Amino acid sequence: MTSLDRGQTPKTRALPQNRSALVASLDIGTSKIACMIARLKPRAPNDALRGRTHAVELIGYSQIQSRGVKAGAVVDLAECEQAVRQAVSLAEKMAKARVESVLLSVSAGRLQGQLIEVSADIKGGAVNAGDMARITSTGMQHATGHGRTVMHALPVGYTLDGVKGIRDPKGMVATQFGVDMNVVTADASVARNLMLVVERCHLNVEAMAAAPYLAGLSVLTDDETDLGAAVVEMGAGTTTIATYSGGRFVHASGFALGGQHITMDLARGLGACIADAERIKTLYGSVLTGGSDAREMLTVPTAGDERDAPHVVSRATIANIVRPRAEEIFEMVRDRLADSPFASEPRAQVVLSGGASQLTGVVDMATQILGRPVRIGRPLGFGRLPNEAKGASFAVPSGLLVYPQYAHLEHVAPRHARQLGKAANDGYFGKVGRWLREGF
Repeated sequence: MTSLDRGQTPKTRALPQNRSALVASLDIGTSKIACMIARLKPRAPNDALRGRTHAVELIGYSQIQSRGVKAGAVVDLAECEQAVRQAVSLAEKMAKARVESVLLSVSAGRLQGQLIEVSADIKGGAVNAGDMARITSTGMQHATGHGRTVMHALPVGYTLDGVKGIRDPKGMVATQFGVDMNVVTADASVARNLMLVVERCHLNVEAMAAAPYLAGLSVLTDDETDLGAAVVEMGAGTTTIATYSGGRFVHASGFALGGQHITMDLARGLGACIADAERIKTLYGSVLTGGSDAREMLTVPTAGDERDAPHVVSRATIANIVRPRAEEIFEMVRDRLADSPFASEPRAQVVLSGGASQLTGVVDMATQILGRPVRIGRPLGFGRLPNEAKGASFAVPSGLLVYPQYAHLEHVAPRHARQLGKAANDGYFGKVGRWLREGF
């Protein structure tokens, strides 16, 4: 087992509450690559959004079509590198600033959260920081299997001599100390290749974070995290889920099915090219049919010879193609939620984010299949967001801008020395990139 397989993805340092910072987020998705650059400025505590110590001032952003990515994973390094360079360059020009490092999201790699319980005897009588680090490191190691790497290690609660629900045990006296923690892991190879793409662009990866967790940081209110909620991030190539309870992130999961599969169904069902199918989905995609849909006709260009006459289909036909795939996605979400702590939260609701959540009628379908109240989530608490970035499809990249304010909550393996980044830098392209950065 290599150090990468037992390691942890890079983690950013805790953001000082009295200092400003320039941060850049990079969301490498199946259908789009989004880059956002913002200044984080200290501000007074916000009662509406607990934990946000800084105001986020967006100064540059870009959104381009993704290349070299399938189901959230890199499949063509060169193509993906060119797309990332373009996205970052456009955001830098708008911000009139140059970035050296980025915060990176991960939606692929079979994201999975495990609730780990670990306990040990306390030698000194009072719990100290060393005891907390030792116990949480042990729990993190137990959760990391072969070929997996830790995305997040978040304590959910502590136990002192069998008494559960302790929020902050530091300084408290006990003979036995335990921790319940949510450890989120992903395939190490997926994370490594995402990092390699960024390194080839001569950028450092400041931190990596799971897409559904980021979406939750962006779109959830404090009441929702306290009462319980599930965030379903519906991307193009993947659908990922983050579950919250008692104000804590307690579970994560995902599967490789998303909005692009609906696009491909439309392309096959209508005999159209993929680009036209995507346009039809965006403009007319719906999971509902009405009385007039059978009579309202649309002209669809054929995927073959341009000289072939386009054919005419009804909006009802489009909905009948979209609906089965959307139902399949929500049925899989339902099964994942049933196997998570969310099942024991009777008042919890579901919040949808991601581009695929914007299909007409998707809230009604999700409510029916999941048996829970459902709403569409949009970035909360951001000033000066352009209209294009205010929708559900920007929940993840905007969540990356919030993420540094919550970095102090996570456990970081001691002396892991950014093993994932080191593995990427040890390759040929990593050495060349390091030589270029150091020499020029």
